[in-house]
Amino acid sequence: MVTRKKITGRFGPAAAGMLAATAGLSLAARRLRLTAARSRARLELDELTVRRTSLAHQQRMHWELLTRALDDPTLAEVMDPYDKSIPAERRRQFIYANAWYVYLYHVHQAGLVTREELYAALREYFQSPIFRAYWEASRHMRASLDENSAEARMGRMVDGLVEDIDAADTDEWWVVGTPPGD
Repeated sequence: MVTRKKITGRFGPAAAGMLAATAGLSLAARRLRLTAARSRARLELDELTVRRTSLAHQQRMHWELLTRALDDPTLAEVMDPYDKSIPAERRRQFIYANAWYVYLYHVHQAGLVTREELYAALREYFQSPIFRAYWEASRHMRASLDENSAEARMGRMVDGLVEDIDAADTDEWWVVGTPPGD
C-alpha cells in the first residue's frame, strides 16, 4: 500500500512558510497595484473636472465678450475679423452668427447633443442667408485651423452640408444631407 505524505513533511516547515510568504507578498503587490490604479483614475477624473470647469468658464467669458461687442459697435470693431467693405451692421450680425456656431460646437463637444442633432441644428441655421454669408466671410479663419482638430472636422462637415443644401432639388430642407458618422 502507498502512503501519502504531506508536502510539508517532504520539504519541511520552512518551505511551507516560504509558500505562505510568497502568497502574502503576491497579495500585497496586487493591493498596491489596485491602489495605484485607483489613484490614477482619481487624478484623471480630477483633471477632467478641472478641464470641464475651465471650458465652461471660457465659454461664459466668450459669451460675455461677444455680448459686449454686440451691444457696443465701438467694441465690435476691436475684434472684427471680417472684410471692412462689409457694412458694420452686417459684420455685427456675423459676430452673432459666430456666437451661435461656437455655441453649437461646444454643446456637441460637451456631449450634450449628438452628431445627428448637431447636423439637424446646423441644417436649420444654414437656411438663413445671413448665416450663409457669415460662413463664407469666415472661410479664411477656418483655413488656418489644424486640419485634424475637432473644429476643422466640424467645419468640413458644415461645408459638405452647405454643398448638399445648394445641390438639393427639394423644398424640404430638413431632409437634405446625411450626417456623417463620428
